[in-house]
Amino acid sequence: MQFDLFIESIRKEKIKYSENEPMRNHTSFKIGGNADVLIRVKNTEELTRTLVLSKKYGVPSFVIGRGSNLLVSDGGIEGAVISLCDMDGIEADGERIICGAGASLSSVCRAACENSLTGLEFAFGIPGSVGGALYMNAGAYGGEMSYVVESAEYIDFDGNTGKIANAEMRLGYRTSVFMTCEKIITKVIFNLKKGDKKAISERMNELIERRKQKQPLEFPSAGSTFKRPEGYFAGALIEKNGLKGAKIGGAMVSEKHAGFIINYDNASCKDVKCLIKQVQDKVYENDGVMLSPEVIFKGR
Repeated sequence: MQFDLFIESIRKEKIKYSENEPMRNHTSFKIGGNADVLIRVKNTEELTRTLVLSKKYGVPSFVIGRGSNLLVSDGGIEGAVISLCDMDGIEADGERIICGAGASLSSVCRAACENSLTGLEFAFGIPGSVGGALYMNAGAYGGEMSYVVESAEYIDFDGNTGKIANAEMRLGYRTSVFMTCEKIITKVIFNLKKGDKKAISERMNELIERRKQKQPLEFPSAGSTFKRPEGYFAGALIEKNGLKGAKIGGAMVSEKHAGFIINYDNASCKDVKCLIKQVQDKVYENDGVMLSPEVIFKGR
């Protein structure tokens, strides 16, 4: 890995970067050691150039949006973390919303409402970026990304660009083709329907209130910690096993919603991973169900 030459090239390209960047500042969990370098690209050209340079100099690269489903190790991340947060443009075109992968999902929902477009109400309040939401086919309250996404633009790690239609994305429960291929989502196109602006706004406000009442939004977390096991609800299984409020270090199973592990007191990645293991073991021992984490682990 020719890290110094890579950094020198990024500097010459005038691409925004910071070395030894604490990843706790870039994840909703507020956990994680330093990335060797964090690079904030503002368009597809900068992303392409960064990927080409990382390959040229043998620097590992990892692309993130807003870090809402990410648990970074206490040892940080080797190589370059490439943030798409500045690729956040949003525009309306008839019944379509076209947005950069780094745009926050809530901002896109607000734009849809402003343009009297219905279909995205379910997503209001889901943290994170549009690209991240499509990557894992995020959903809530009876809706999911697969219902509203028309297509997406992408770039691969060799710098090749393309477009992919919904039917080719293999969107399922918390899964997509993007998890098994080297396509980085750069732009998402939503196909919505004309609706009543007041009704759309009321539905969005109703759902955000439900989130506030039922979810521990006052603490850092990565949202639902576990995927829903077939035939069960993860939170109900965890609560049934008396694990609400269980703690390891600064990590705790939320007392408000057992499906959430929260960072209630400067938790480390190790704290969270140990608590996840404790929950998995107890539920498997008593109910024969192995809970699968929804959270993505990354780092040394």
